[in-house]
Amino acid sequence: MIDKSVSKLFLIITALTCGTLIMVIEVLGSRVIGPFFGVSLFVWTSLIAVTMIALAAGYMIGGILSDRAKSPDTLYLLIGIAGLSTLLIPYAKIPVLKFCLAFGLRGGAFAGSMALFAPSLTLLGCVSPFVIRLAAREVSNVGRTVGSFYALSTIGSVLGTVLTGFVLVAFMGVNNIFFLVGFLLVGLAVSYFVFFRGKIVTAALLLPILILPFVAPTSVDSKILENGNKVTVIDRTDSRYGNIKAIDYDNGNMVIRQLSIDGLTQGGVDIKNGLSTFAYTYPLQFVPVAINPKGRRCLVIGLGAGIIPRWYMARGVKTDVVDIDPAVVEMASKYFGYPAGEQVVIEDARYFLGKGEEKYDYIILDVFNGDVTPSHILSKEAFNLIKSRLNDNGVFAMNLVGNLRENPVMTASVIKTLDSVFGKTMVMPLFNTQKGADFGNIAVFAYAAELQKPKQIRVIPRQIHPIIRQIVLFAMQGSYSIPEHPEAIILTDEYNPMDFYDLELKEKIRENILKGSDWDILLS
Repeated sequence: MIDKSVSKLFLIITALTCGTLIMVIEVLGSRVIGPFFGVSLFVWTSLIAVTMIALAAGYMIGGILSDRAKSPDTLYLLIGIAGLSTLLIPYAKIPVLKFCLAFGLRGGAFAGSMALFAPSLTLLGCVSPFVIRLAAREVSNVGRTVGSFYALSTIGSVLGTVLTGFVLVAFMGVNNIFFLVGFLLVGLAVSYFVFFRGKIVTAALLLPILILPFVAPTSVDSKILENGNKVTVIDRTDSRYGNIKAIDYDNGNMVIRQLSIDGLTQGGVDIKNGLSTFAYTYPLQFVPVAINPKGRRCLVIGLGAGIIPRWYMARGVKTDVVDIDPAVVEMASKYFGYPAGEQVVIEDARYFLGKGEEKYDYIILDVFNGDVTPSHILSKEAFNLIKSRLNDNGVFAMNLVGNLRENPVMTASVIKTLDSVFGKTMVMPLFNTQKGADFGNIAVFAYAAELQKPKQIRVIPRQIHPIIRQIVLFAMQGSYSIPEHPEAIILTDEYNPMDFYDLELKEKIRENILKGSDWDILLS
């Protein structure tokens, strides 16, 4: 039966609010874990598993406590503590994630998720059994009461998911959203103790924790690294798709500016001369033009720092650009010299390819989701869409992160799938396979069988940045032949196990990121 000290309306508000905030915490979890462990299958698996474990524990604990509690005081005290736990997440994330790295990438992602989010989620899991226990008037309508409150909680979860993904992340920083969640939970507890129990002193004990957001955790914007170089975060933002940073690395003689999304560098330039400091960009520029010198229309899918489309534009090639994230466009225009007046279509690559009819001489694909290219644009159907948007002498070029030695089945499958659509491919690894390197950026080119591979790709060395000049010139000496792999398959929309089979590759990439990045800058 409903306790006289708390109204049914307030219980409804409690169930709806807590259901909403559970999903806010879960969705935000990827933004906390992502910059450190990536946004891959095992990270989302960890977050979902931790949420389910925490809620299951909360349901059990909440059921036991609700039978023993003599009043709703225990429920709202738990909600207040859940608010405190959430307010502490921005302060705890850096030391917790650093500590959890010792468990490896998979174990660390799980342990970090458990340490940061399980306390709040477990306490919020206690709410449903408590609310149902308080609201059930008699045995005859227990089913109706249980169904109603679980429906409210689920509606709240839907609201939390939609609000976080489409509204909150776009307009508030991740830390600020955690502070908002903490405020709401503590405020709910304080409201109960003040308005329903008259326990102003008890409520006053919860109020001091509300000052936490005003003593926000310090964010490292600049520091001197062990090698003497200075690193500075010149801008950062949380978009709907990731944590985006523009970072300067200054060694005294040269300043390299990089664009980073969830810790993965999407491009970099020497700010003195504007040249790319990443090898993969140059083949995607020079090789398509060498295969088809008369091209006049280009489509670049994935803006990044804007280096590749800017190069084609400078050659007088009319260039369209598609990117899913408007925040990336803003960063490229503001810090990397991409012309602000050039329009970028904000859409998913696959959707854009499927809806249009315009033909291009070059299509350049440089898209990453997490640490590798998303699987939905690496299928036979997607490649057929790309081919349909090319002119007869058109060339498709792609920046692929792949593995050539230890576990090359997915890289071989991508090439096999391209061959089945285009008939001719060319592969250029941008890492030294002769010295034992087995994974990294691979420039891949596909084109109609009538076109011929250029005998020589003419490149003026000074057009390539000195720090990667040798790598680029060596890569463009000839095409690398990927041996046929017995397990390679043609990837389709119906069966495309990229996320599973590339898991080891994603871990290697993330390990390299962690080795080569300053953790304070990475997690700031």
